[in-house]
Amino acid sequence: MTHPYFARTRHPRILAHRGLTSTRGDGPAVWENTAAAFAAAHAAGAEYVETDCRVTADGDVVLFHDETLARLAGDERRVDEVRTMELAEILAPHGGLLTVTEMLEIFPDTRFNIDVKSDAAVDPVGRSVAAHTHRVLLTSFSEGRRRRAVEAAMAAGASLRPATSAGKASMVQVRLLSALRLSPGRVLRDLDALQIPERYGAVRVLTPALLRAAHRHDTEIHVWTINDPDAMRRLLDLGVDGLVTDHADVALAALA
Repeated sequence: MTHPYFARTRHPRILAHRGLTSTRGDGPAVWENTAAAFAAAHAAGAEYVETDCRVTADGDVVLFHDETLARLAGDERRVDEVRTMELAEILAPHGGLLTVTEMLEIFPDTRFNIDVKSDAAVDPVGRSVAAHTHRVLLTSFSEGRRRRAVEAAMAAGASLRPATSAGKASMVQVRLLSALRLSPGRVLRDLDALQIPERYGAVRVLTPALLRAAHRHDTEIHVWTINDPDAMRRLLDLGVDGLVTDHADVALAALA
């Protein structure tokens, strides 16, 4: 049965990768995973936002991709070494810090794809999404972390299991089994989506066999991170169910 996460939304799905950032204009750039980036994605018409969570030194689950602040802020400290208030001050000129709880409250109509980036975030993110599991998908490259986050949401009183997509190990298994023309049903039975790159180095991950196998088991295929309009149209013509993109506005126009 299709998870409510996918109900009453456009298909194919367009997932705004960390929101919709901007470097245009005279003001400071809008950084990824900020309130302004999510507001821009919402204004562009994106129904889905892909984001990432980590825990600060105060134990707050915040939206941040990298382990450290180096790439965005030129600060070598890890996110879990920084107090929440200080992180909020750093992000304030660039779109504004959000916790998972704030994100769900501020954007009540948006569906979120949350990548759990650290073990410390597993239990608190589960508690934060428990009342919103109809519009949340939890994932992680770590299969154990993904499963524990889903279990944490249920343990926190969720009436519905959050949607979930494959970790790295499941991706590899489905790719191999489909290439051997063996059923990946056992791997896919608790998965709502496979979120994969089109290629990983020299290896083609997305294949017609994988696509057919996933669809036979009612599992959606979302491909990341696709920013070229021609590539978007080509993948949609192949039958993928969703695109994760830095340019949700461009993708929505291509889909239209």
